[in-house]
Amino acid sequence: MPTKAKAKSSQLIRGFEPYKETKGEEYMGDPMRAHFTSILNKWKLELMQEVDRTVHHMQDEAANFPDPADRASQEEEFSLELRARDRERKLIKKIDETLQLIEDNDYGWCDSCGVEIGIRRLEARPTATLCIDCKTLAEIKEKQIGS
Repeated sequence: MPTKAKAKSSQLIRGFEPYKETKGEEYMGDPMRAHFTSILNKWKLELMQEVDRTVHHMQDEAANFPDPADRASQEEEFSLELRARDRERKLIKKIDETLQLIEDNDYGWCDSCGVEIGIRRLEARPTATLCIDCKTLAEIKEKQIGS
């Protein structure tokens, strides 16, 4: 069982404190939107720093190895890194779209049924566009179609 100090430490590693609602607070009011804007901007910054690290790593490590096996290993490593960065590039685009939703006051409601997605779900997945019920149904349908 993790201690409170350890749990607090792991939350800080993720870069945010869970949002504490006040009694009678409006869902997705200004303080809540500011909380999620902060989370998304920190996440985007971390991803962009990782892209920079990859570029520098590839420039520093780029070598023309005489041994074909060494060269193939390096090319495979670079290929894996580039695939990971491509996924992160797509995630950065999704983060930008989510930040726009916040700005337009359209953030936090399910695209499918229109109910509140929920603060804890959004903290776990800030780019979520479906409530847990609609997401579960979508995954069930996907499994049935994919089978």
